[in-house]
Amino acid sequence: MYSADIKKFVERFELENLLPEIDLEGRVISRKEVNRPALQLTGFYERFDNDRVQIIGRVEHSYLLTLDPEERRQAICHLFEYHIPCLIICKNLEIFPEMLYYGRKYGVPIFRTQDTTTSFVAELIVWLHDELADRETVHGVLVDIYGEGVLIIGDSGIGKSETALELIKRGHRLVADDAVEIRKIADKKLVGSCPELIRYLIELRGIGIINVKELFGVGAIKMKKTIDLVIRLEMWDGTTGGYDRIGLDEEYIDILGNKVLCNTIPIRPGRNVAVICESAAITNRQKKMGTNTAKELEARLMMKCKNSK
Repeated sequence: MYSADIKKFVERFELENLLPEIDLEGRVISRKEVNRPALQLTGFYERFDNDRVQIIGRVEHSYLLTLDPEERRQAICHLFEYHIPCLIICKNLEIFPEMLYYGRKYGVPIFRTQDTTTSFVAELIVWLHDELADRETVHGVLVDIYGEGVLIIGDSGIGKSETALELIKRGHRLVADDAVEIRKIADKKLVGSCPELIRYLIELRGIGIINVKELFGVGAIKMKKTIDLVIRLEMWDGTTGGYDRIGLDEEYIDILGNKVLCNTIPIRPGRNVAVICESAAITNRQKKMGTNTAKELEARLMMKCKNSK
């Protein structure tokens, strides 16, 4: 389980802290989902997820205005009794004194934003899914090639970093070298980034560590990228004929429960691996756009066999 620091959350969304006396140190958000407590304010608490961020919008605020003072006090008190992680008021709406009172009493931070409820909730959900995403770190190189996020993996010393350097020289962008932190921010979306400690750096055996940002400029690096394709480098084994030569059989690799297309590239002297990676990225992009050259060739062969009979 991962968590998001509330202090970081407040800074990211530039929230107004209405109870600055409450210490935010060590407070975290542990759920990706958010809740607008409209039903809870009416008294319905069955299946209430009190560990979610609670958001008050125009609808909830208008409902509270319709209550007499005692009913409003009870509704707000009951919500805070569940020790919610925090309460956020949208659209710079008026803060009810009862909210401040029970916020202090139960130690619940209260924030306010000028954003509309819909836009704020949308941005918050995206941020929480990124911060609380399942993740793992893999040994490899992540490069943005023609807009495709290509994760290059293989045994240590096989030439992943050298391939990445050649790709950078050809105008593509480095995301991470050696360690790639992958986050699953959606059911079918994986995003890779680089640990801050080694960001922009590449290790080249015989030379050492180089800083890609300083050598090639900011146009040669990217902070994060979705992973669209995996390329596995391995030494050429001439005794087997198991390498795909047509492209009809697709291999997949499992990353955090997601299946990602994987191309196995055999390495031998004279093969330009960077150009092969470029071709693989372009081919993968073509397939997304509905063009599959291998299947088109198969269809031509089938048509020719049919006509020759």
